[in-house]
Amino acid sequence: MSQSESQAVSIKLLDKEYSFNCPPDAEAELLASADFLNEKMKEIRKSGRVLGLERIAVMAALNLAHELLQSKQSHNSGVEERLNHLGHKIDQALLDMNQQNETN
Repeated sequence: MSQSESQAVSIKLLDKEYSFNCPPDAEAELLASADFLNEKMKEIRKSGRVLGLERIAVMAALNLAHELLQSKQSHNSGVEERLNHLGHKIDQALLDMNQQNETN
């Protein structure tokens, strides 16, 4: 991506401003992500157990990564359950079909 294809976008995290280059069509997603991260960081700062912007940012990143991995794992197990259920239905349909053919 060239400089002409990106634009500078400013975000604020815990009252500190950062500037990033991003494609024009990704600005809304970047701003929404920054707002979400800022809220997570505020929650951590409010707890009073973590001090310092860098430590708060790392803790927020770890929490979000953990939530993402849990979500993926939950999604994958749901897909696996549905596939197993479909497999049993197919097995039962084939068994019924074989039994029907044997009686004819």
